[in-house]
Amino acid sequence: MLDGVSLDQLRTFIAAADEGSFSAAGRRLHRAQSVVSQTMANLEGQLGVKLFDRSGHLPVLTDQGRALLADARTVACDIDLLKARAKTLAGGLEPELSVAVDVMFPDAIFTAAVADFQKQFPATLLRFDIESSAVVEPVLEGRCAVGVVGEWAQAPPQLTHEPLLTIRVTTVVSPKHPLAARRGAIPVAVLAQHIQLSHIDPSNISRSFAARLQVPRVWRLAHLGAKLAFLRAGFGFGGLPLHMVEADLASGALVEIATEDAPPGGHVIAMWAVYRTDSPPGPAGRWFIDRLKQAHAPPLKQAPSRSPPASNAAAARRRSSKPSRAAKRKRGV
Repeated sequence: MLDGVSLDQLRTFIAAADEGSFSAAGRRLHRAQSVVSQTMANLEGQLGVKLFDRSGHLPVLTDQGRALLADARTVACDIDLLKARAKTLAGGLEPELSVAVDVMFPDAIFTAAVADFQKQFPATLLRFDIESSAVVEPVLEGRCAVGVVGEWAQAPPQLTHEPLLTIRVTTVVSPKHPLAARRGAIPVAVLAQHIQLSHIDPSNISRSFAARLQVPRVWRLAHLGAKLAFLRAGFGFGGLPLHMVEADLASGALVEIATEDAPPGGHVIAMWAVYRTDSPPGPAGRWFIDRLKQAHAPPLKQAPSRSPPASNAAAARRRSSKPSRAAKRKRGV
């Protein structure tokens, strides 16, 4: 008998419970009260459970009715989702969108885009792979439709890439690390005496970035959070996105250092969206990429400089060495 339970019966059950009477449910469903009453009687017979107590002026849910009402709502909701998904699939919308994301991409921007995506495409399932640099492979192999990568990644010709935004990567150490006491740009020969903490596999880095990793001792950590913890503990030096370490720099838990191979303020890195050229994203994937393009990274606060640039310091010394106008007048100059 349970196989005969229909969606119409469940919707009538929900309407009667919500409205508090069979007559009100009939008005909501554009049916006569007698039809609603008979539908409920048939459903109770099929379930073998009394859903409403009809002894009073108005029908009242029984304990069993209240328990089954939640299940009825779940079934009705699932059916609505099924219908919505079927409708969107008929229009070419992806049933699922899988995205591989490099951990360097700003979390706040990505999560905001995901929240907006869920509102825009509730029928499309989302699946994510959060990776440390190994983002190209799942896209190339077809396991993910879209990848969000840094410009350091090797992008084979089979992939199309689109620019999203830029991030600033700065090199930091613990204040108790020996490099924290250095002033000015630190030579690579000095860096080579210390441990570099990295979360990137060299095999996933293009040749243009590989030269930056030529340090004898490198500890590679698969998790970015572990890398941050190791940096705070003073185990070595390493680069992290400025948006990730701003609080540590402000509190003094980490110190920014300058290296001779990096521009002042650190490297500015472009983040890209990649996908297979022969399998471009559908409407949902296209919307997601465009949404990431519209996002802007939070304003980056300029970290306080550990020492003034040489040119500025020299200019300051020249200014201080020049006599003031008052001094000149006093000396008759």
